[in-house]
Amino acid sequence: MSTALDKFQRLEGTALWRETPGVQRREVIVSLGEASLVIKDSQDRALTHWSLPAVRRLNPGQTPAVFFPDGDSDETLEIDPAHDDLVDAIEKLRKAVARPQRASGRLRKTVLALTTTALAGLAVFWLPDALANHTLRVVPNVARQTMGQDMQQLATRLTGQPCSAPLAVPAVDALQKRLQVRSISVLPSALREAIALPGNVVLLGRDTIEDHEEPDVAAGYIVAAQAASPDPLRGVLETGGIRASLRLLTTGALPEDLLLQHIELMISSPPAAAADDTLIQAFEEKRVRLQPYALARDPSGESTLALIEAAPFTEELPEPILIDRYWVALQGICGS
Repeated sequence: MSTALDKFQRLEGTALWRETPGVQRREVIVSLGEASLVIKDSQDRALTHWSLPAVRRLNPGQTPAVFFPDGDSDETLEIDPAHDDLVDAIEKLRKAVARPQRASGRLRKTVLALTTTALAGLAVFWLPDALANHTLRVVPNVARQTMGQDMQQLATRLTGQPCSAPLAVPAVDALQKRLQVRSISVLPSALREAIALPGNVVLLGRDTIEDHEEPDVAAGYIVAAQAASPDPLRGVLETGGIRASLRLLTTGALPEDLLLQHIELMISSPPAAAADDTLIQAFEEKRVRLQPYALARDPSGESTLALIEAAPFTEELPEPILIDRYWVALQGICGS
């Protein structure tokens, strides 16, 4: 299975996706991910992903090919006939995963019972941390990115829609590239600092931009959030407990109510803080000045004196965080 997937994983094409019977079909981009069929919008944002073993075809032998996820024939995906190579790849992968399922119904039930017993044994005899560590090792990047994007959207229920003044969009793109962050959302309310989400996604409070004279402060809050949570998915699993780890292992996804619960917890709780040594190293690796961030946290400098004294790049940066016109534009991102 993994060999077949490696052969096809770069294939993608256009399709018409209908999430439920009552909604209009929309044009999407379909690609083969590491363990799933990924459905994305025109801006390359994942809308959903289907587990490859669960993909079924609604009209075998007919064109255009229509697929659906097992157990939900109301959600459909009609692939453009121009992308026969993608259809062929999906069919080959479906057959590859279908071969082990030719056993009798009794055998399938026996395997399911053994699997359930094994998972129950894991829950009973493994420490929760050990199970979470195993889950974190095997979850593919595409699942992390999807969860990060889902949480990014769920956060708007608490904070309002992200700030998006048109002139500031290139500045956000430049900041993402400078800090090597996949996606940054500037939120208009509720969040004062920054939160790191799975899939290299960051939520940033508008105060980190509007209340300071230089972009190094906002960049510092982003670096500090990621340093305090090097794998944000761990926090989600800790919120959900053993059931969350088991669900992610078996389905490749987590329920929306858990993701929302974790976002609420992160926004309402004091931000996590990395150890000083970890923080200093993170700022050095990202080539960000630490002193502006340390003084933003404590203008007196008393509680952050160790950071200020050990800060790298006290004078000039090898590469500025943002050029002046981008910084000016970013400061108006929450304007009308």
